[in-house]
Amino acid sequence: MSKPNPTEGRRPDPILCLVVDRGATRGDLAHCVAAAVGAGVDWVQIRERELEGAALLAHAQEIDAAARQAAAQRGGRVKIFVNRRIDIALALGADGVQLGFDAVDPPTARRLLPADAKIGISTHHPDEIRSAAPEVDYAQLAPIARPLSKPRAGPFLGVRAVAEAARYGIPVIAQGGITAANAASIAAAGAAGIAVTGAILSAPDPAGATRALRAALAAAARNRPGTSPSAPV
Repeated sequence: MSKPNPTEGRRPDPILCLVVDRGATRGDLAHCVAAAVGAGVDWVQIRERELEGAALLAHAQEIDAAARQAAAQRGGRVKIFVNRRIDIALALGADGVQLGFDAVDPPTARRLLPADAKIGISTHHPDEIRSAAPEVDYAQLAPIARPLSKPRAGPFLGVRAVAEAARYGIPVIAQGGITAANAASIAAAGAAGIAVTGAILSAPDPAGATRALRAALAAAARNRPGTSPSAPV
């Protein structure tokens, strides 16, 4: 008689995405990224608006190399996404792009990118997810709570917005003010994953902060049936 599988009947652990911001780290950025990926970050999103051209590509290459090497050392995988810049994503061989309001539209991105590249969009209300283009693979919804890495003037969406957005069939990556203390409740509301910056990069111990977030997401997965759409992996 076969033994029961303890993971059967539940969805995989939610995605943990690290959004890279040079201004949020306490130390060497590449080192922090490597520590976080080694401790369990699934996705790394390269977000950088102050660099252009060769400098931006060199920055992206440094982060990409640090993340992929750390993932290989732990015997796992990491996906690299580039915020807004499809040209940098193509030059880097990234796994996907995160499109904001000032980027090309998803249909254009789909035509330019490889067939297996993932396309994400930045959203600030569940209605934007409901009306998303069919080319969209996932949506980041923010801010859920008060962001840790940058000031925010305006209302926060809260956990109820995550639950509403998750009903529309597109995997939702929740972002903004997410910590180990609230990550489980956000994932339990239907988020396919979370995206953080300050919770990891501003922590005294980025690896320890990553493990705490990872544990919170694992707890949410254990307690939730596999009914919500999973993020693309």
